[in-house]
Amino acid sequence: MVELGGNMKPYLDIKYRKGSFIRVFFPWLKEKELVWHRDKKDRSVTTLFNFSWNFQFDNELPFLLKREIFIQKETFHRLIKGKGLLVLKIKE
Repeated sequence: MVELGGNMKPYLDIKYRKGSFIRVFFPWLKEKELVWHRDKKDRSVTTLFNFSWNFQFDNELPFLLKREIFIQKETFHRLIKGKGLLVLKIKE
């Protein structure tokens, strides 16, 4: 867990450009920290580094996170932990 402004998050966000950021998930993260959730904004997610992490939309099968995906706001989704780091570029 990473403490950001008094809140514990299972990732680290790094400002990238206006409207986008880099998000890093570390290998010591516990699977239970990755929960089903919805985002308040539409997002385009590009995988920068990944060995075996998966992504899953509600009512769909999980898939290896290796391509750019679009997540519509208020859509339930989750990450499924793989090995090593996961590094994403997220544009809102």
